[in-house]
Amino acid sequence: MKELDPALSSTAMEAAARRIAPYIRHTPILRVAGEDFGLAGVHLVFKLEMLQHAGSFKSRGAFYHMLSRTVPAAGVVAASGGNHGAAVAFAAQRLGVRARIFVPTVASPAKIEQIRAYGAELEIGGDRYADALEASEAFASGTGALQIHAFDQIDTLLGQSTVGAEFEADAPDLDAMLVAVGGGGLIGGIAAWLRNRVTLVGVEPEAAPTLAYALKAGRPVDAPAGGIAADSLAPRRVGELVLPIAQQYVRESVLVSDEAIRESQAALWRVLRLVVEPGGAAAFAALLGGAWRPRPGQTIGVLLCGANTSSVNFV
Repeated sequence: MKELDPALSSTAMEAAARRIAPYIRHTPILRVAGEDFGLAGVHLVFKLEMLQHAGSFKSRGAFYHMLSRTVPAAGVVAASGGNHGAAVAFAAQRLGVRARIFVPTVASPAKIEQIRAYGAELEIGGDRYADALEASEAFASGTGALQIHAFDQIDTLLGQSTVGAEFEADAPDLDAMLVAVGGGGLIGGIAAWLRNRVTLVGVEPEAAPTLAYALKAGRPVDAPAGGIAADSLAPRRVGELVLPIAQQYVRESVLVSDEAIRESQAALWRVLRLVVEPGGAAAFAALLGGAWRPRPGQTIGVLLCGANTSSVNFV
């Protein structure tokens, strides 16, 4: 098992939080009785990170990259299923930086529209995130643009760690926290911050089990990349930097069906009037659908990490 990168120290994560604080929202939590969702004896704490700038947690890592690194004249470049691209475009617009974003054809129209609205140059091509990543790497190589990886860079992990720091500070009574997993930047940053102070559970779609495959193999390996949340939770494989963090600090990894994700979206709207995209609703799907079961009386944190959708057909 690899040692954690020393750059992911508590001091570094605290410094990251201070650096990006003027540019991001400290998103609120919402305490809800489990009975409201038919989960008797459980206390729920939702962190409403879908209210973050650009509609997802990704803005944290995007801002940290641009605030902590030297941005060349060629600007920044990113590959994304949608949310990361929107976040990088938003941060670039706020900081006066040129940005080019590569997305696959699976990206949702809502996210493509967002990226364009923030003024970034947009390239659409390839079927999956891996195709967009390859194209972005070629662009960076040819132009010298600063590459901002969606999940597998230290600066990305440092930025995303601030979600965990906020959640723990605002809800110090949490027994467990459920977090959706795609490439692993979010859960990797949170896990590096929490370091087993809270039981951390990773949740992935059955159609995109990148972390589950990696944990079983002991290394990042290719996994299926489909399902209802493919535009946010379906990279080809989990990040190299993420896996050793998950091996040490993610207590469980569970899979949820597309049907469970849809029901999670519908329940969040029905009970709380929250519109959450499929990837953002995946963590709650594990609890609502029974893929992960808490003990009676526990206080469970659920991260609602994104809301970039134009569809409300789950209503």
